[in-house]
Amino acid sequence: MIYPPLPNIPWEERPAGNSDVVWRYSANPIIPRDLIPSANSIFNSAVVPFQGKFAGVFRCDNKKREMNLNRGFSDNGIDWELENDPIEWQSDDLEISRFQYRYDPRVVWIEDRYYVTWCNGYHGPTIGIGYTFDFEEFIFLENALLPFNRNGVLFPRRINGEYVILSRPSDNGHTPFGDIYLSRSPDLIHWGKHRFVMGVKDGWQSTKIGAGPVPIETDEGWLMIYHGVLTSCNGFVYSFGAALLDLEQPWKVIARSGPYLLSPQTYYENVGDVPNVAFPCAALYDPDTGRMAIYYGGADTVTALAFARIDELIDFVKTTSEL
Repeated sequence: MIYPPLPNIPWEERPAGNSDVVWRYSANPIIPRDLIPSANSIFNSAVVPFQGKFAGVFRCDNKKREMNLNRGFSDNGIDWELENDPIEWQSDDLEISRFQYRYDPRVVWIEDRYYVTWCNGYHGPTIGIGYTFDFEEFIFLENALLPFNRNGVLFPRRINGEYVILSRPSDNGHTPFGDIYLSRSPDLIHWGKHRFVMGVKDGWQSTKIGAGPVPIETDEGWLMIYHGVLTSCNGFVYSFGAALLDLEQPWKVIARSGPYLLSPQTYYENVGDVPNVAFPCAALYDPDTGRMAIYYGGADTVTALAFARIDELIDFVKTTSEL
């Protein structure tokens, strides 16, 4: 697919003396937990280019600790204005439209609209799918898969005529397991042709893994940034790495980074409602410069930003690959 230029992508050069493939924005976190009056925390959020600027769907846990989704807008992708009230999803089906909880959104442009996926409460966590044309009106389509499932991430185009989604089958709690699977659909309503993509490995991704931002199509394959979790003596630790998937059969893994790209090591990643979490949900890409901006949640409390160059990231995945 052809990615349009994004000359105003948020960007900060790698600090002098820093050799990391992914480096943090020096003014992190870009969104504090209390940016809007109703919020207890704002994290694990999705950002896309919109009308020459940026728009997004943000996980905003309120002061009743209800998990919901709010929209937001930014001129530069760093300084954000968020709506204080959650998105009102339009649906004609009362069976699925009753609110239980919504969290961890992703947003992707496919063909003529922006699709939103999120973890939706329907007798347990499943994957909700909806869309918007303008970030004003939001339409809820359907739950993609049965409970229990999380981390639903759509590919940015049809593959062999089918919509494709990544997911992580799970349970109804703080899942101590999880691998990445793929499903296909002719219409975003009916899903099947389920395929295993990849599972846990030793070290930073030994407990569970899940897809992160929308995959980016490259000549080397689909670049998929994903989170991995290990279980330490102090609980879960969420880091993120990357893999390359086959362009036409994306359940086939070409390469997979051995070391992590970024792990929770700063105050805003280590201290918060859930300590030791760096959870990526969105990535912007400018094809003219190869620059990437990665949005991630810190400690389930704030939203942070990191940067990379796509050629360096792909080279890292290939040279450190452990399948």
